[in-house]
Amino acid sequence: MKKISRRLFLGSASIVGTGMALKPTSIWAGNRSLDSKPALLGGEKTITKSFPRWPIVDTTEEKALLDALRGSRWGRRVKDNAADNFENNYAKLLGANHCLTVNSGTSALFTIMGALNIGPGDEVILPVYTFIATYNAVVLHNALPIIVDIDPESFQIDPKKMEAAITKETKALMPVHIGGSPADLDSILEIGNRHNLPVIEDACQAHLAEWKGKKVGTFGIGGAFSFQESKNLNCGQGGAVTTNNRQFMDACVGFHHQGSILQDNPYAQGGIRGGNLRMTEFQASILNAQMTRLEQQAKTRSENATYLSRILNEIPGIAPAKLYPGTTNSAYHLYMFRYDSNYFAGMSRARFMEALSAEGAPCSGGYGQMEKTPRITSLPNNRHYIKIYGEKTMKDWLERIQCPQNAKVSGEIAVWFSQTVLLGSKTDMEQIAEAIRKIQKYAQEIKEAKI
Repeated sequence: MKKISRRLFLGSASIVGTGMALKPTSIWAGNRSLDSKPALLGGEKTITKSFPRWPIVDTTEEKALLDALRGSRWGRRVKDNAADNFENNYAKLLGANHCLTVNSGTSALFTIMGALNIGPGDEVILPVYTFIATYNAVVLHNALPIIVDIDPESFQIDPKKMEAAITKETKALMPVHIGGSPADLDSILEIGNRHNLPVIEDACQAHLAEWKGKKVGTFGIGGAFSFQESKNLNCGQGGAVTTNNRQFMDACVGFHHQGSILQDNPYAQGGIRGGNLRMTEFQASILNAQMTRLEQQAKTRSENATYLSRILNEIPGIAPAKLYPGTTNSAYHLYMFRYDSNYFAGMSRARFMEALSAEGAPCSGGYGQMEKTPRITSLPNNRHYIKIYGEKTMKDWLERIQCPQNAKVSGEIAVWFSQTVLLGSKTDMEQIAEAIRKIQKYAQEIKEAKI
């Protein structure tokens, strides 16, 4: 993939910063709309058709649900049910030895940590740039979430900062394959091996993503997937745990089913805990139906994302999120790119996203500063945490989890497209690039417009 050099960024910033438009060049015969004003200034939208709605359903889902309804076996009371079928098929698709369905991605993470007997006094390292569920799964076990900063080019956890955060209380490393792109697994697994720490893969957004030809969710002690309604594979709410370790899977099965685990399992560790985290037949039936389209949809997203990255890389100030060399496939649950306002007359990211959405390319700024939100900053005042860790430790914890790179990325740089945008056509990808070029050409006017 072609990269934008630092020299090109710095050398062009002064030109665009004065409002002078850069002459567009392209690998495709596009640029049809550059002469018209941006939609935000009263011009015509670049993209006039809607992107696919989500989820995509047809009679396959209808039949699956009706079969479950009429079968009168809505839980997992019998063998060879819909959940069993999904677990077998999903494990086979991923190349995992074992798969367990649960009722959410959060429950998948919670189950993995429960099977590892993580609890009060323990620390788990996770990235700041993630959905709050990653954090919640840790605090639900009354463990201490150690939030670390990201690599601003990839938006993924920085392995060096992860290793620097390890203490004698660390019990697990939990990277997130954010946006569906693999984290730097080689580095993270090496750190885990060197410090004798299990790696939990939060693959909730990464269905069918690959690292060196192997599906993510199969590298660490366990992988967690989400099937929430926005996900590439979904059933409204649902999740799964994957692993290649039979005894660990037995521990996960036990934890998700009221602690029914054999005492001689090494993961039992002297005390059995558990709850009801099981998936219903209705959720599993929808998953089986949605699975029939998963691989083709993944292929479409990958092809469109690859093409979109090629043409966006030609636009100064726009840089698709870096994929690490081991990435052989991203799931592209999110298409993430970096926006540099210096190439858009100093226009704020918020105004850029407003202009891009007006052109018919819906986008967002992604995650914010999780470590600054009240749900995080209030944890040191939680009476249970004060009792477990003490006031000084909790006060120091707030200092430990400051993430300056994330502050810059989440506040000024990151822009997202959802996975449904990548289910469009090649022409749609070209029109996204055309819309950005148009915005760049009229950046000064857009910035100054009273809208």
